[in-house]
Amino acid sequence: MTDEISRLKKEKDAIILAHNYQIPEVQKIADFIGDSLDLSKKAQSVSQKIIVFCGVKFMAESAKILSPEKTVLIPSLNADCPMADMVTGEDLRKEKKRDKALKTVCYVNTNAETKAECDVCCTSANAVEVAKHIDGDKILFAPDENLAHWVSLHTKKRIIPWKGFCYVHKQFTREEVAQSRAEHPDAVVIVHPECKPEVVELANEVLSTNGMIRYVSSSEKKEFVIGTEYGLVQRLIREFPEKRFYSLGTPKICHGMKSITLQDVYNSLKYIRYEIQIPEDIIKRARKSLDKMVSKTYGDGA
Repeated sequence: MTDEISRLKKEKDAIILAHNYQIPEVQKIADFIGDSLDLSKKAQSVSQKIIVFCGVKFMAESAKILSPEKTVLIPSLNADCPMADMVTGEDLRKEKKRDKALKTVCYVNTNAETKAECDVCCTSANAVEVAKHIDGDKILFAPDENLAHWVSLHTKKRIIPWKGFCYVHKQFTREEVAQSRAEHPDAVVIVHPECKPEVVELANEVLSTNGMIRYVSSSEKKEFVIGTEYGLVQRLIREFPEKRFYSLGTPKICHGMKSITLQDVYNSLKYIRYEIQIPEDIIKRARKSLDKMVSKTYGDGA
């Protein structure tokens, strides 16, 4: 299967991009692994005309918005993100109409039509800097309320959280932090800012997925408890065999991410399916909010 995928990549002039949460088999055949912004930037820079995006739908949409001239494929129609569906473009239009002074910041974990209505997008890594730089003191932050809370702790602006959440990160608990510290007293506890505030406040570090990788790479510590989707834990175990990694509590799984298999990647390349299609007007408007997100003004968004 992997040999056939390699052959088809050359034949179709394609590249495979995989998110940190993909299953190990998919990560291993990917040309590039990273977070959603990383992968979208990569899609822009590569010469290949076909992008096989092994991530959830909103990520593949972002790649298409930033590289509209390329064919972007998502291998599985089940690769969705429930949090992205918790806010719509119509929701934002209503809120902005109700309050003309309101600025809207959308987490990159949103659908294309939602991005088209927001003032600027952000990642978990640059959300604080985006909020600090936006021209306005009252910000509606959608859709993740936990990331919104994290941002509110690090800016003087008024952050109004949308009532959305990541069902994966919401599963981590204070009790799991306490148990992990008891079982691994020398380990650094690192969690994602999508975790609940009571979990975040107990962690040693609060970082994006790429931030976790960079931290582990530069740290002299040898043991780490990781509070994010288990795919990243698997990547860390594979790439840093000299160090020890433990999931915070039981491994947490994103079913949308895990829906993509090697067979799906093969079929996607062989039959050029499933292609991301976004109306031109949505691409044009959503591009503005994404372009602001990748601006150097906000620093490294990885």
